[in-house]
Amino acid sequence: MIIKVRVIPNSKRNDVVSRIGSILRVKIAAPAVDGKANEELCDYLSDFFDVKRSNVLLRKGERGREKTIEITGRTEEELYTIP
Repeated sequence: MIIKVRVIPNSKRNDVVSRIGSILRVKIAAPAVDGKANEELCDYLSDFFDVKRSNVLLRKGERGREKTIEITGRTEEELYTIP
């Protein structure tokens, strides 16, 4: 599954804030320095969607706030039913 994410770095905690259209807004505690926010985002999304960290891949947007993430290892139906 491919999802679009808008990252808000330097937050107090990691959290999915909302969804605007097809874009998921996610707060990340790590700063946007040296790829720390990207790593934290992928770690958080792997926990959120209950998949292995290796199944969460950053496809686009390494330096921007809007990112394209690919999540493998589960079907879309399984991912959508996770609370």
